[in-house]
Amino acid sequence: MNNNDNKKQSFTQCNMIAEYLENGYSITALEALQMFGCMRLASRICDLRDRGYNIATCKIKTETGKYVTEYTLKR
Repeated sequence: MNNNDNKKQSFTQCNMIAEYLENGYSITALEALQMFGCMRLASRICDLRDRGYNIATCKIKTETGKYVTEYTLKR
């Protein structure tokens, strides 16, 4: 995959993640990987913030006691 293909894929992932957040859902890195094939959610969130999205970041504790980052769209 060349650099241009990577940019197209990142743009598409951003669009899918943005739509998901706009529908009122929150997302973690594992969810982004499972749903959208996105291995770098933090980078896509940065891209969305650069586009003007107001996205909140918080740490949540999983059922196993691990902490993960969760992103939500601020309304």
